[in-house]
Amino acid sequence: MSDVVIPKFGELLADHLGGVEAGALPFLLSQLERTAAERYRGWAEAVPEHRDGLLACAASEDEIADRVEQLFPPTEAQRASVLAMIGEARDAYYAAFDGYGPVEQMTIQANAERQGAGAWQSLKNTYPDHSDALDALSQLESTSADYLDKTLKLLHH
Repeated sequence: MSDVVIPKFGELLADHLGGVEAGALPFLLSQLERTAAERYRGWAEAVPEHRDGLLACAASEDEIADRVEQLFPPTEAQRASVLAMIGEARDAYYAAFDGYGPVEQMTIQANAERQGAGAWQSLKNTYPDHSDALDALSQLESTSADYLDKTLKLLHH
């Protein structure tokens, strides 16, 4: 929809992303994936005819977070740093959806998934030994984006 403003989430969250040490960035991103899973669960309730697909997307977000936490286990200091500020980052992320109904919010989220796929790709320079795993994370993001795009077409017809 043309009246939906699609933010650049990297810029929107820059203050939060820059507030943690570089080694903690994957854990921070994993926690943001968990906030996205919460959003999907809310949409599953709001758009029940697409409940199963939206819950599958939520499960995918949790899977991404689980994989990231296994690939890049945070130190206790990194965990504490991220958990101390994740609420503010989540609030900034959620604010991008304020004022929109579920369909418009899913439009924003489809784009956010594609941006997320790009974020995992950008980490390949820092973590070249994990390139295949990062590709797999990007694919999970893209699969959710594709599902949302398909669902949004159905909802607009």
